[in-house]
Amino acid sequence: MAVIALAGGLGAPGVTTAAMALLMTWPLAEGQRVVLAEADPDGGAVLPGALQGTLDNSHGMRNLAVAGRQGQLGEAFWRQLVDVTDEGTRDRLVLPGLYDPAHASAMEPVWKPLANMFAGIEAHQHDVLVDLGRRGAFGPSAVLAQRADVVLMVARTTLRSLQSAQVRLNALREFLGGGAELGLLLVDEGPFSKEEVRRTLEAPVTAVLPWRPKEAKVLSDGAEQPRRFESSELMRSARSAAVRVQELVAIRRSRLAPPPPASALGRVVNRAR
Repeated sequence: MAVIALAGGLGAPGVTTAAMALLMTWPLAEGQRVVLAEADPDGGAVLPGALQGTLDNSHGMRNLAVAGRQGQLGEAFWRQLVDVTDEGTRDRLVLPGLYDPAHASAMEPVWKPLANMFAGIEAHQHDVLVDLGRRGAFGPSAVLAQRADVVLMVARTTLRSLQSAQVRLNALREFLGGGAELGLLLVDEGPFSKEEVRRTLEAPVTAVLPWRPKEAKVLSDGAEQPRRFESSELMRSARSAAVRVQELVAIRRSRLAPPPPASALGRVVNRAR
């Protein structure tokens, strides 16, 4: 199980839409689930967007701030999750974000225990996608990025978006200190190629999503799905991106795994002889 944080820069690069695309295409083995946590201090977008206001503000991060003060964060977390599957399978879930940015200050004591919870949630066979928006990778909520396996900077391939992403990438490199795997998730709107972006920003491009506004509005605004939406170019690219992210997690976990004890290593050598 893994924790994946997505962050953005100026100009609404599409962090929440990309996070929703990953949520809906995330490969799941039997018994596994994936949660999208909206941790953007500027407020959540899924309830009024993808879910079209079908739920009120009774679910979400704001309730975790209250529960945290009462020492009930763990219990409250599971009650806040919203099923976004049509079949009601509860294997793709959303933790809605703040509905009022003024509540961000109340979350400050909660971010660290929430990050610890995400890091330990694999015991429940859950992966976690964390939408940090454009501000959440820095400040009090930055611990969510620090404790993640992979941090993806979402940017459109336009000059304005890439310049903003470059500044934030430099700050994240220093902040993360080589802990999480850091990569770019590009939205292919502008004139710059994947290779140009990789070379200029000196960061690996983990995945590229096509610029498809009509399809993206299904994920961002709950628009009516066009025909064959599940097999559309956007969703196919999201599936490929999800697989690549899972590969990065596996690489990181393998790198961080402790070496086998000397006795075990000796048995392996002896068998090899």
